[in-house]
Amino acid sequence: MKKYMQNIGSDLPAAIVVFLVAIPLCLGIAVASGLNEFSGIIGGMVGGIIVGLISGSQLSVSGPAAGLTAIVAGAVLKLPAVEAFFLAVVLAGLLQVLMGIFKMGIIGDYVPNSVIKGMLAAIGVILILKQLPHLVGYDKNYEGDETFIEVSGENTFSALINSLNYITPIAMIIGITGIAILILFETKWIKSKKVFQLLSGPLVVVLVGVGLHLLLSESSRPFAAKAADLVNIPVANSATEFFSFFHFPDWSFLANPDVWITAVTLAIVASLETLLGIEAVDKLDSLKRVTPTNRELMAQGSGNIVSGLLGGLPLTSVIVRSSANVNAGAKTKSSAIMHGLLIFVCVAFVPGILNLIPKAALAAILVFTGYKLAKVSLFKEYYRKGWDQFMPFLITLLAIVFTDLLKGVLIGIAVGIFYVIRSNFRTAIFYVAEKNLHLIRLRKDVSFFSKPHLKRRLEEIPQDGKVIIDLTKAEFIDKDIIDTINEFTQHASLKNISVTINKSLYNESHKLVDKNLYNADDSAH
Repeated sequence: MKKYMQNIGSDLPAAIVVFLVAIPLCLGIAVASGLNEFSGIIGGMVGGIIVGLISGSQLSVSGPAAGLTAIVAGAVLKLPAVEAFFLAVVLAGLLQVLMGIFKMGIIGDYVPNSVIKGMLAAIGVILILKQLPHLVGYDKNYEGDETFIEVSGENTFSALINSLNYITPIAMIIGITGIAILILFETKWIKSKKVFQLLSGPLVVVLVGVGLHLLLSESSRPFAAKAADLVNIPVANSATEFFSFFHFPDWSFLANPDVWITAVTLAIVASLETLLGIEAVDKLDSLKRVTPTNRELMAQGSGNIVSGLLGGLPLTSVIVRSSANVNAGAKTKSSAIMHGLLIFVCVAFVPGILNLIPKAALAAILVFTGYKLAKVSLFKEYYRKGWDQFMPFLITLLAIVFTDLLKGVLIGIAVGIFYVIRSNFRTAIFYVAEKNLHLIRLRKDVSFFSKPHLKRRLEEIPQDGKVIIDLTKAEFIDKDIIDTINEFTQHASLKNISVTINKSLYNESHKLVDKNLYNADDSAH
């Protein structure tokens, strides 16, 4: 508790920023999912408070995720009642808890760093491309949309181009002013002033945005903002009406197979997105803290149980909100918990004030967050690391931008695996030749992927040549490799090739080599 109180000066401003960013995202994802806006609000509250309390992550923020929108929308249409869907969310949470108990969180550790960095850069690019229309007042597509093909039928680029035809002057003024303020807050001069250290740049952007909206809307009719340009939270006129926004699962649908199919689908996809999100957020942590993944699955599962019981959307660790949390200066998970509490308090007691916030101000914050995730220096860094790192990074980025988060990451992992195999394939066999003497050395693990390379080297040995095949450095030799060497030694005499196989150390420590291999050098001379 002492640690959290010591960092309250950093965590509270960050919590306010994440809370402001989360509100329109929760609302937009709920509408796109085919549920009422308050289901998104419930998800945001539960993701902050419940998941935040149980999670071992210090910087991750959980809530409704755009990656689950298609699954949720399909399930809502397919299931007999919305209460059946909320039951599926509860069951998905139970499955996630079991996944954590059975230590399935290790899955995230197998994602290459280049893919994780590519994913972060892709989120940055998507934030910039998707939020620019909101920055100028074009709000046709819901807040939080991350897919290339959008709900409106547009794609990321056509929506960006089309937004030029629907520019709202007040939104553009607020958005550009917001980005200017955020750039100013990054300067050394501002950072050196103690008075500005007490203020968060994103929070100033929101306050200035509200002020500009009120000022310009009142003073000049052409500048008046449309209702769609502002945050739109459901307003309850009484406590009874507020609690009527909550819905509860219907347990009578427990025997419905579609409920279980939805639950399993949500559990798997939400867990994958969470593990990827946690891995990415840990990369952003300046203190390099590592999140216990199995505990995270149990935390997310607990959150989904509570969210489903209250009529909320399913939850995952969300990179956009987590990135905003990191960029706002959060130090501990107090910021995530407080952002959930702020959602509850403000939605319950002062929703009218929140509805004065222009979306353009929030878009400015997200555009700037995107810039910090996809800096040019990151591209340069991975380019300098070589093609085996740069290509998985770049292809992951492009795949996510042109499909969605989960598909893009899977494509990136496939490319990463290809380069790992390619790298191992190249280093597993060492070849050197001097005049008529050829040395082929097998090093460490030699799998069947190296077979084409080995065959090509053996075929290149000229007539009357001498070849030494050194096995002493190999820790594992695949049976296909052994067969290839055996076949070569058996026919080497046809080209008058002298073959010597150095196998002494390998022979002492391994018993898996074909007997023919041990006799091959004697028969080939």
